[in-house]
Amino acid sequence: AVAVFTGKANCPYYAKAELLADYLQTNLPNFRVHKITQHPDEWEQWLHDICETNGWEHSQSPIIWRELLDRGGKGQLLGGLNDFLEYAQQYYGITSMMLSEEMLDIAEENLQAHLEIVKEDEEIKSLIKPMQIWITSASVPICYHLIPLLANGEVFGMTTEISIHLLDTDQFKEILHSIVMEAEDMAFPLLRSISEHTKIDQAFIDADIIIVLDDVLLNLEVQSLENYIGEVSEICQVYAPLIEKNAKSEVKVISSGKTFANLKATMLRTYGPSIRPENIIAIATSWESAAKALLARKLNMNTAGVKDVIVWGNITGSNYIDLSHAKLYGYDCAIRGPANFQRPLLNMIYDSEWIHSEFLSAQSTLSCRVSRCTGMLPAHAVATVLRYWYHGSPSEEIISVGILSEGQFCVPEGIIFSMPVRFQNGNWEVMTELEISETTQKVLERLSHELVQEKLVALKEINEMRPYEAE
Repeated sequence: AVAVFTGKANCPYYAKAELLADYLQTNLPNFRVHKITQHPDEWEQWLHDICETNGWEHSQSPIIWRELLDRGGKGQLLGGLNDFLEYAQQYYGITSMMLSEEMLDIAEENLQAHLEIVKEDEEIKSLIKPMQIWITSASVPICYHLIPLLANGEVFGMTTEISIHLLDTDQFKEILHSIVMEAEDMAFPLLRSISEHTKIDQAFIDADIIIVLDDVLLNLEVQSLENYIGEVSEICQVYAPLIEKNAKSEVKVISSGKTFANLKATMLRTYGPSIRPENIIAIATSWESAAKALLARKLNMNTAGVKDVIVWGNITGSNYIDLSHAKLYGYDCAIRGPANFQRPLLNMIYDSEWIHSEFLSAQSTLSCRVSRCTGMLPAHAVATVLRYWYHGSPSEEIISVGILSEGQFCVPEGIIFSMPVRFQNGNWEVMTELEISETTQKVLERLSHELVQEKLVALKEINEMRPYEAE
């Protein structure tokens, strides 16, 4: 058995009890002591909680009990100082003759030692600063596939610990709990903690990264597109002020999902003006990856050899897959070269009708493939972009990301528009040096107009849902 001694750090009666306990532990082979001191300001609440948990009645310092470790169950309450003195006298024939002055001196030493230990613990904890990652609508399959990618160390590095916070409504509380339990069972060395949250007012506290996965289930037979746009805008109007209030000033916000990826990012920026605009992006990598895979199958080559496919415009809406800068590495053709030797993709595919039907039409094979992807592909896309953001993208390789336009490529300012970027030194920059054709420029004008109109509809819908009230 172990005797547990707990009291206020500055309590002279606790000092007398612990000194006698130390003597018993030194001189008796089977007497074991575990000591816990509490700060005087915290003692009353701690004593109340421990007594309530164990069904005890005790109101003084110290409180002493025995824990029968070999049998389990709650501890056996011994009582306070007088009870322990009686216990030691009855069972071991030993008592304490400590004087009051000695008790007070030791109590003062105990308090100083307690404060030093607390300070040391706080200093140690301050050195452990895991990256705080919040995921909204966390019950969706994307989140389930994303957690292992974030926690295995490949995204942020093998020395960066992370804490993951899963946010969703009460309706999905059981799903969140299951995800948390399974992630804990996997025992990722870098996953400091994972938790579930259903109270929106507590969202995004100390967030370094926020991944927004909220979607609406589009069914235009049920309600109009304008109403769905209003729903998305309303969600962002809730999230954005909370991000400004609770998240870190340098928080990175990523919009993903199957619907309105650009609009979510645009409205978060609109309703969260203090969020750094360059830190709000929308993920287009799913389209890039699916396009590369489709091209690789057509050319009978490894997907990893297809580079620089550009996704322009509205990622989960009207977008344009641009192959004019795409290159092939390691392609088996008549001309060979070293590992970095590349060939223009359009020179290798002569079937323009196939390109039109597979990439450019609204009902293309590519569009159908991406719309059916609900788990691995979009999760991998988010993880890939995060890795590029923190560690840089491959040199000279084009990455498509939805970013807040500043007029690049004649795209109107103030909308999130997917365009080619490169990541380096923790930031991204638009590859404005790329030349685009007149045909591509006209497509960008059309896509820009659609996104501007979508933003205007969103603002109109939210104003109609929550009309202005005069003071």
